[in-house]
Amino acid sequence: QVQLVESGGGLVQPGGSLRLSCAASGRIFSIFAMGWYRQAPGKQRELVADISRDGNTNYSDSVKGRFTISRDYAKNTVYLQMNSLTPDDTAEYSCNADVMTGWTTRRNYWGQGTQVTVSS
Repeated sequence: QVQLVESGGGLVQPGGSLRLSCAASGRIFSIFAMGWYRQAPGKQRELVADISRDGNTNYSDSVKGRFTISRDYAKNTVYLQMNSLTPDDTAEYSCNADVMTGWTTRRNYWGQGTQVTVSS
């Protein structure tokens, strides 16, 4: 049993910044990777960024140069620093973790999501 809790969403003006956090807790043997996804109304959920335990990162082309993902695996936590926000970034942002929960069990878990709204 693993739980992910996101925080840091809210309303921000275009050009502003937000920092999202996601903390995992529960029966965790190891976390292979953590990432952020987002879903806007009428669109499919898409990967924003993810990071593996060795520090390798992936970013959506739409956020490269503006967003930065980082992690503190000692705290089972991942962060997403979002700068130069635009209205197109408005979406529900959800945290995902690829978790080893037992000697032979590996699966993905999702947080409840946090809303990010970019508007003047």
